[in-house]
Amino acid sequence: MLLDTFGRRAVDLRVSLTDRCNLRCTYCMPEEGLQWLAKPDLLTDEEIVRLVSIAVRDLGVREVRFTGGEPLLRPGLVGIVDACARLEPRPELSLTSNGIGLSKTAAALKTAGLDRVNVSLDTLDAETFFTLTRRRRHEDVLAGLAAAEAAGLTPVKLNAVLMRGVNEHEAADLLEWCLEHGYELRFIEQMPLDAQHGWDRSSMVTAEEILALLGERFALTPEATAARGAAPAERWLVDGGPARVGVIASVTRPFCRACDRTRLTADGQVRDCLFATTETDLRGPLRDGASDAEVGELWRKAMWGKKAGAGIDNPEFHQPDRPMSAIGG
Repeated sequence: MLLDTFGRRAVDLRVSLTDRCNLRCTYCMPEEGLQWLAKPDLLTDEEIVRLVSIAVRDLGVREVRFTGGEPLLRPGLVGIVDACARLEPRPELSLTSNGIGLSKTAAALKTAGLDRVNVSLDTLDAETFFTLTRRRRHEDVLAGLAAAEAAGLTPVKLNAVLMRGVNEHEAADLLEWCLEHGYELRFIEQMPLDAQHGWDRSSMVTAEEILALLGERFALTPEATAARGAAPAERWLVDGGPARVGVIASVTRPFCRACDRTRLTADGQVRDCLFATTETDLRGPLRDGASDAEVGELWRKAMWGKKAGAGIDNPEFHQPDRPMSAIGG
């Protein structure tokens, strides 16, 4: 098992498959992009599957989510999903994507064994999408969402970040649109994950503000606390249910006490927290011939020292020293 000194058990593995992305979201990276990892530094498909296998078979991981950057840019994605779906015990497999290219791959990913997807979409307006992402790919994201639903990658979850003065007025519209299409919407407070370190706490639309905006059009009933478990999103029934909306208040109401995640970066480093400033290298030992048991022990030691919290709720919080694209959302 992956335990820490506070008694938390990590059963949810986030695997970054690449640091590259085909969008340039203003809250994530600069317009010119980043200096991408060199191919030799990235884990190979076989190394990823082996590490996921160790996590599932030996360390008690039950859920695996593939992230990026943009995981659909990974050429071997379908094969990785297929191999991980064959593991015993079989983990739950999901993918977090910006949706671009999903219209072409959703069916193949479902056949390979992917269970569901989370797609990021912050606006229903194509011009606002361009302002936020610096790319004109809004229709591609909508097509990807529809393809995921048609392929049975359900429930399709939509992640949205509201930016003050840009798209916060769309909160209720986004929820109404998701209700019409059968998607489950989750708003995420803007976090200090931008590589250019331009995050300004005062520009963040808080969870309370989001709920107030939604409350202007919908009746929201808090879901029972027990139903949340270790999930990051607090959820509300919309107009009595059964539809729900979630809010991930990572900054104003962090969920560190119940965190059950462990993270594997695209270059083979273990992170015990998205905001950790230290990493444990698994790629080096793996390539030097370490056994599965030795790699597993390194992973256990890395998680044992996990801190009580990320400190993100502290106004003096400093951003992590690696961009989100290299760590995985």
